Amino acid sequence: MVAAVNDFCLSFRLFVCGGWLRVAAVVLAICAAVSCASRGLADGTEEDYYRIISVATSKATADSRSANWKPAPDGLALEVSGLTILDDKRIAVSIRKGEVWILDGVYDDPPSKVSYKQFASALHEPLGLLKLGDSLYTTQRTELTQLRDTNGDEVADEYLTVAKGWGVTGNYHEYAYGPKLDKDGNLWVTLNIGMGLKGDMQARTILNPTLNVRQARWRGWGMKITPDGTMIPVCAGMRSPSGIGSNAAGDMFYTDQQGNWVATNSLHHMREGVFFHHAEALASMNLPGSPIRGITEVPNGVPVPQAVKQFQQLKPPAVWFPYKKMGQSATDIMLDESDGQFGPFAGQLFIGEFTQASINRVFLELVDGQYQGACFPFRSGLASAVLRLAQGTDGSVFVGLTNRGWSSLGSASYGLQRLVWTGKVPFEIKEMKATATGFDLVFTKPVDVATANSSESYAMSSYTYLYHSTYGSDEIQTQDLAVKTDRVSDDGLTVSLAIEGRREMFVHELIAKGIRSADGEPLLHAHAYYTLNRIPK
Repeated sequence: MVAAVNDFCLSFRLFVCGGWLRVAAVVLAICAAVSCASRGLADGTEEDYYRIISVATSKATADSRSANWKPAPDGLALEVSGLTILDDKRIAVSIRKGEVWILDGVYDDPPSKVSYKQFASALHEPLGLLKLGDSLYTTQRTELTQLRDTNGDEVADEYLTVAKGWGVTGNYHEYAYGPKLDKDGNLWVTLNIGMGLKGDMQARTILNPTLNVRQARWRGWGMKITPDGTMIPVCAGMRSPSGIGSNAAGDMFYTDQQGNWVATNSLHHMREGVFFHHAEALASMNLPGSPIRGITEVPNGVPVPQAVKQFQQLKPPAVWFPYKKMGQSATDIMLDESDGQFGPFAGQLFIGEFTQASINRVFLELVDGQYQGACFPFRSGLASAVLRLAQGTDGSVFVGLTNRGWSSLGSASYGLQRLVWTGKVPFEIKEMKATATGFDLVFTKPVDVATANSSESYAMSSYTYLYHSTYGSDEIQTQDLAVKTDRVSDDGLTVSLAIEGRREMFVHELIAKGIRSADGEPLLHAHAYYTLNRIPK
């Protein structure tokens, strides 16, 4: 029943009409109310710190109340599927129709004189865009492509194949995402699993008879393309890996979305020979170049911590995003490299959210050689499903939107918005760090010592998920945990919590509604969710 309700909220189609469309609007409004309540958000406060500026959106559904709202030119459906920064005036976007456009004037406030120039066309569903050197790179269904303008007229006249070789059967879900760049100059691409393969599609797939799984070549894998064009399969087990990005250390991560074998949305550290969760990706396990070998059995229907112990190559995510509480469909990954121009969260990751038309925030740390960390709500109220994020030269964040026919919150079907820090610092939990005895909470402002020391200011529980072949998982093995304050730092920015009964590979959910800043402010977002893969010694 839970899976059915989740599917309804996630996949209710927008082509319904009349009374059913009004029902859909009511359902989404209810989902929005539940989401805001679970995020611990007071109405109308995020705008005080991060303004949303609409650059362009679908004309038919534009919010007429916004004086800054500018439609794209007639006939241009700006369903943003890729986004990259060119300079301090221009950005480039790819759209699902198969085109790349250069937009000028996008930093203006309000953006009243945005211009559009088509750079490339006739691409097959590009789902990413990257400026590298004098070229743009995009991943199409069947290849990674370099787009070059050789005569300076801002129109691509060379379309060069950089890498190819993954399987495409024609299945609707066989998306290819990227590229993103790592610290060594390699390009990364992630490949969606094919879902519900039937008929002649199966004839073009690979069968692993030992595990009885079938997929097209390298489906559900993360691929690295070296500067000389060599494509290397790195890791497997992905379902819908629509977000790729690096952290400040240059390590590569991807996001996945709830579904079969995937309990809820998640963030994973990509590294060689690691398997994440979707078993059908193992159809390619025995292909030349695979770093994964010898898997003969996959556990099914057991809690994730037990599955990890039974299955040596299975690695838990760095961060789980509890379903509904922290979104329903995680998308892009963006590192804040603004050095404070985007507020107090420099060096952290921002994660797009499709269904709830929002953006979440992630703090990561290395414990015993493994990444883990906490996710926090950040900004809701975008005009449509958030698919792509890119940080501008002034630290602001461009947000590429498209719900492409699936339901999402918001008033538009697609478009481009920009998120700008107002200069005011919100009272937030900036970091949540695991310690040997509990967690350290680092705040953006000094705390009120009395509320920080009160056990009534905090509530914590922990839970995990089932690893199984069916769609998603409820939270299981839930336990409430007692919280007490060990100490508050002299500067008032760090509160050390002592917590008994923490469990490895469990999500630890913190609600800190009672704490106040030294100025008496409540937290802008009172919820945090820490994935505790390792307890520090």
